[in-house]
Amino acid sequence: MTTDAAERHPLAYLLAVRGTNAEAYLLRVAEQHQRMGYGQMAYRKEKASRWIAGVYAPSYHTQLAMAAIEGIPPEAIHAHGWPGWLLLALPDHTLFTLPWTTTGAVHALEITGGPVDRRKFLITTSVTLGTTVAQWSAAAPAGAAPTAGRHIGADVPDHFEQRLDSLRRLDDTVGSGDVYDAARAELRLITATLKSASFDEGVERRLFGAAAEASRSAGWTAYDSGKAAAAERHYSTALRAAASADNPVVGANILAFWAIQHYSTGNPRGAVDLIEAALSQAPRTGSARLTSMLHARACRAHAHAGDTRAADRSANAALAAYENAGPIEEDLPCVYWYNLGEAHQLIGSSALNLGNPKRAVAHFLQASDAHSQETYNAAAFPRGHSIYLARLAEAHLSLGNVDAAVATAHDAVDRMGGVTSARGTNTLEDLRKKLARRRGVPAVADFLDYTDTE
Repeated sequence: MTTDAAERHPLAYLLAVRGTNAEAYLLRVAEQHQRMGYGQMAYRKEKASRWIAGVYAPSYHTQLAMAAIEGIPPEAIHAHGWPGWLLLALPDHTLFTLPWTTTGAVHALEITGGPVDRRKFLITTSVTLGTTVAQWSAAAPAGAAPTAGRHIGADVPDHFEQRLDSLRRLDDTVGSGDVYDAARAELRLITATLKSASFDEGVERRLFGAAAEASRSAGWTAYDSGKAAAAERHYSTALRAAASADNPVVGANILAFWAIQHYSTGNPRGAVDLIEAALSQAPRTGSARLTSMLHARACRAHAHAGDTRAADRSANAALAAYENAGPIEEDLPCVYWYNLGEAHQLIGSSALNLGNPKRAVAHFLQASDAHSQETYNAAAFPRGHSIYLARLAEAHLSLGNVDAAVATAHDAVDRMGGVTSARGTNTLEDLRKKLARRRGVPAVADFLDYTDTE
């Protein structure tokens, strides 16, 4: 095993993170080994060196002792094998330790865009998020462009940007599974171009911007497909590429999508930090529509955190900012999906999280009552519409309007048909569980039987 490969071994990384050496760590393992009744164990540092080098793996009893020290259940050893289960002890990943330079960005793009990724247990803590955002804010953009390799011009990033815009829209209608694979393929192609071609500084920054968007797209579709750890790596990598691109629009958009994952998976405070970082860049984007979207996302994060006052402030800020939004066709490509109807859907969802179903219903209905192009575009976004309908059904149910809840739930299921989305499926399943408490109502029983997949 090469030195570089050894440095990437989970045990080597664990020792570095803990600030300890192999001998001290093995002494702790040996003591735990004996406490568990497995007898004495040698703890010379060469033992760990051989494990890291791949000469042999620790015995099963030794792994049990290590798992006990790390607070990891024994079944994880069977589920993930050696050394995979050790990744469960790590709060972050090597991606978070790369330098914030163009070289570091390309290295990250290679890792996340690669064909095989065994790092399946990544957990990003709030501390790691805060450090990442701080490094992004301070990172220097790409400077001197490479001169070796075939020279390319602005037409190449033009093509990449057009293809990525199509991917955004395909995700809306086709679903996340296939688009995830396409986004990763696009990411590999852009990364190969960054590594092999020569270009001037402007083209290089646009290529990094395209790489950032490809990685963001992969992050979003990974999350929507139920691949949370992969999504974390893609978002982190996307932010590095955005820093090299010196592109505040791409950076703010990445942070907004990354925040969705965190407020939806139990870390709303981390999501608030991500959105606040995005809002700090909002004036540089020149888009009131993007600024409104960021405030709406902040509303969602505060609602998940249970902070009604902060959520209300963000909701008001979102609607106020939107008053200055220009025509959607003249705005930034990344906010093609966001209009006044979408803002009301997000605010309504937040009201539901905060235990105010009456207000939630009012906003959900306003989303459809908005005028002209400001109406929520249900036909263009079947997955999103299905999720919002499920939330509207939940609000009706909370208000005791069971008939309206069931009718809306049927509509939600019909809208989702044919669009792959783990997120959408989970939302509908949560709704079924809430409706199941009213199984005694004939209309509810019929719906549950109709949607029973077993």
